[in-house]
Amino acid sequence: MTCEVGDCVLMRPSENDKAPYVARVEKIEAGSNNHTYVHVTWYYRPEESMGGRRQFHGSKELFLSDHHDVQSAHTIEGKCTVHTFKNYTKLENVGPDDYYCRFEYKAATGAFMPDRVAVYCKCEMPYNPDDLMVQCEQCKDWYHPACVGLTSEQTKQLADFVCSDCSSSVKKSVNTPVPLSSGKVVPKRQKR
Repeated sequence: MTCEVGDCVLMRPSENDKAPYVARVEKIEAGSNNHTYVHVTWYYRPEESMGGRRQFHGSKELFLSDHHDVQSAHTIEGKCTVHTFKNYTKLENVGPDDYYCRFEYKAATGAFMPDRVAVYCKCEMPYNPDDLMVQCEQCKDWYHPACVGLTSEQTKQLADFVCSDCSSSVKKSVNTPVPLSSGKVVPKRQKR
């Protein structure tokens, strides 16, 4: 495998039971005895951050940190792709080596940039691309099925969805499916 500056790589952890670490290669240099070293910037998984994993963190979410290091190139297990959040949400199939990043993380202080993100649904949580959501055809807001009294199965069968706020304003009953073919139901992405 060849590696270039700018590549995102999976690096072997010191503990065998841990997932590989993810890093971005910043510089490659030859050391003594034909040994190659890589200067990396680490990505943190939510559970590795000071705040820990939260409900809105997706399973493939990473934080680009300000933590830099020099590692032996021999610890690189393979390449991966760290997408922007926007590009990740547009993927039709998520592969095992696809990740996304929407935050930068200051490892010493635990601070995030941006420190605020858009929230959705009645529960006012940031979007988690692993969770099914349904969009109201009137106000265009997004909702988790459970937050509007629907199961995932019911949501997947909807042709259209109107939230309770909009349905009460147009004299429709709560969560009544409207028989239109343009329903916006976002299914959980399939993994390759």
